[in-house]
Amino acid sequence: MPEGYVVRALREADAPALASAYARNRTHLEPWDPRRDESFYTEQGQRVAVHQQLSAVRMGLMVAWLVVKDGELVGRVNLNNIVRGALHSAAVGYWVDAAHLGRGLATAAVEHAVEEARSMGLHRVEAGTLLHNAASQAVLRKCGFTEYGLAPRYLFIAGLWQDHRLFQRILHDEPPA
Repeated sequence: MPEGYVVRALREADAPALASAYARNRTHLEPWDPRRDESFYTEQGQRVAVHQQLSAVRMGLMVAWLVVKDGELVGRVNLNNIVRGALHSAAVGYWVDAAHLGRGLATAAVEHAVEEARSMGLHRVEAGTLLHNAASQAVLRKCGFTEYGLAPRYLFIAGLWQDHRLFQRILHDEPPA
């Protein structure tokens, strides 16, 4: 992480900070996110979201971290959809506060998630970006991800089924533990 920034695990007590960060970054994130109900931007809405996410963490389906500077939440990174068995894979998702762009935070956060995935014994990490999200594609390429395909109408983002570029990073070729 760049100096002064830390990555730490998501906690139940983070709901107020998340509500504030999402409200502050609403316009910045809207083009890249699914449409959100108004409750998403409230403390209560984030309490529900955090509770659900931490349940998924306990079940081994995701890992969630926050990027923090001087006690302020300025980004997130998650490993989502963790699958074991023959696949041993996860999807990485991330965002950075609009006021903290251009400092290498997204790259550092993705690298953090990749190293955690490796320590969990996962074989690969994948990510999808909107076709026009050049900044996110640059982050993934910097982190050693390679593009492997195009998914038509992949996710319902900003009110539309949108095409995504698919990226992956193979972490190792050892047999699953």
